[in-house]
Amino acid sequence: IDISKQLGAFRLEADLTVAGERIGLFGPSGSGKSTLVGLVAGLHQPDRGVILLDGETIFDHRKRINIPVEQRRIGMVFQLPHLFPHLSVKSNLLYGYRRCTQEYRKITLDSVIGVLQIEPLLDRGVRNLSGGERQRVAIGRAVLSNPRLLIMDEPLSGLDDSLKFQIVPFLKNVCETFRIPYLFISHSMIEMRIMTDQVLSVADGQIAGQMTAEELARIRMGDSKAGYINLLKLRFSHRLDGLHVYYWGDAHLFVSGISDLPEALFELSSTDIILFKRHPEAISARN
Repeated sequence: IDISKQLGAFRLEADLTVAGERIGLFGPSGSGKSTLVGLVAGLHQPDRGVILLDGETIFDHRKRINIPVEQRRIGMVFQLPHLFPHLSVKSNLLYGYRRCTQEYRKITLDSVIGVLQIEPLLDRGVRNLSGGERQRVAIGRAVLSNPRLLIMDEPLSGLDDSLKFQIVPFLKNVCETFRIPYLFISHSMIEMRIMTDQVLSVADGQIAGQMTAEELARIRMGDSKAGYINLLKLRFSHRLDGLHVYYWGDAHLFVSGISDLPEALFELSSTDIILFKRHPEAISARN
């Protein structure tokens, strides 16, 4: 990508090359993330420059190349599901599939239904779905268009925390199963670390840096009162005196106030860790 776009007083300048299947765009609201992916998808046209996707030129200002949005084979999932209210879940899912030419129809309806676990929802109207169910259907509709790139623009920000982390496994599973590279846009550091490998940091309409998600987290840990957030993927062992015991490597961690999840992702802030040189007694927690 080597493009520029002027939108009122805001100007986007992007000059970058990125490769991979799990790419993140990270930055605060108004930094230019959605503008950039809109230009890649063809929703807007750059003022100048070039965009190449997997070796194909999809935009070139000088050569007057501008592949129409419907021919770029880029699927999009937005913050709001934007499902068609007059169609059933099944008809929503098939909307993109029916507009995909036969040569690109590699992903089938049955396979997507299985991965997203939405078979009981197929005959429902979309108004009769929960927020998490609607987002799963929106993901399925985008995947069934058989895209070569999936753009997810803040797909989790409209959900509360409990729903958000229910959707994450479906997002990851569907992209890994069908090997669809994606651009994942968010201003959440936790979402970046869970969903992406390479991250493009966007600030004031420019690419401020390119790094791994873990490098970005360590660079920015001083900006948050929570410090550095450790992400622990734990396997459930057993209950003991009202606590839930999880395996952490060869050790056990004791957790309170959750259900018996066979496997779960936990956050542990560096500010909640206390180190002792000797046996902990009569010591301040402000260590």
